[in-house]
This record gives sequence, C-alpha cells and structure tokens, in this order.
Amino acid sequence: MSIVFIISAPSGSGKSTLVGRLMASVPGLTFSVSYTTRAPRGLEREGENYHYVSREEFERRIEAGEFLEYVHALGNYYGTHRSALERAEAEGLDLVLDIEVMGAAEVKKKLPDAVSIFVLAPSREILEARLRSRGEDADEVIERRLARAAMEIEQYESYDYVLINDDLEETAQNLIGIVRAERVKRFRMASRIQPILDTFRTGSRTRR
Repeated sequence: MSIVFIISAPSGSGKSTLVGRLMASVPGLTFSVSYTTRAPRGLEREGENYHYVSREEFERRIEAGEFLEYVHALGNYYGTHRSALERAEAEGLDLVLDIEVMGAAEVKKKLPDAVSIFVLAPSREILEARLRSRGEDADEVIERRLARAAMEIEQYESYDYVLINDDLEETAQNLIGIVRAERVKRFRMASRIQPILDTFRTGSRTRR
C-alpha cells in the first residue's frame, strides 16, 4: 500500500524546491503531476510541471470522476488525477502530492492515513519578497496571492507536520526525515514484522 505524502504551502514558500530535494534524496517516491487550466509560466513544461488542459477538458474530467481532488483557485482549476495513485500502488512506490490546502483536505477525507505537511515562509514580508523576486506576477496578482496565503496559513493545525522554511537546507533535511520516519511507523511495518515474529515462534516450538 502506497503512503501518500501531501505537501502544501502558500505560493512563494519554497515548496517546489523542497519537493525537488526530497525526490532527489529519497528512493521509492513518485511525484504526481497535477492538471491545471492555467497557462505555463517561464520555463515550465508539459508533463513536468503540470498537465495543461482547457477549462472544458478539465470540467469534462470532473464530470467523469477522474480526479482524486481538485480546486478552483485564482481563476483556474488544479487537480490530482486518480491514475497517479493507481500507478504508484502498481509500482510499489509512495506518492508525493504538491497541492492546495482545500485539495489537501479533500484527499485526507478520502485517504485518512495520508501524511500532510505544511510549509510556511518565516513572515509575510519574506513571502512577498520571494513572490516579487520571481518577476512572474503583476502587483495585483501578488496581492491576491498574499491574501490567499493569509487564509491558507490559518489551516496549519489540520496538518500532521509544519515546516518553517527559514533555512532551505535544514528544512529540506527535516522534510526528508519526516518521509523516512513515516515509512517505519509500526502500523506500516506490520506486514514485514509478522514473518520475523513467526521465525521466533517456530524456533521456540522446535527447541521444545
């Protein structure tokens, strides 16, 4: 059974960089490339950053029940296709989702054992500086992102873990540590522990 890791953060918090570090450092993970109706930005590429589809195509997929979760944010749809989890389970991999707060809540309802991680910038001022340094958005869009961030941050208590990204290297190592620790939780190891216990029980009966 695949472990689903949900990673959420306000835009500009460094989430994409952290996910990249995680994927490069921990084997056995696969990343779910979300679908969106927004246009590509900068050097973004189809199938690598997002699957870019029209609004009509996205809504057709909603009607067909194809999404594990989806949200409408800042005028565009974003969603996780169910096939991402199906492929992860077929390949014996754990799945990483980079999704919005509302989408994370939807996934947790459907998959209560999913592990949720929220990433915070150290302050509003730092988050705004990061958004402006990207040079991708107009002032109006940045203000909308900051307003949305204020609402998203209020939901941090619904997450299993919270990381404050004030030092990228330290935060990346903490994220990697969370994934590794979750993999060895007792209830996840049950299928591997039982055969070991059986060897001791068998050995004890043999000696008698």
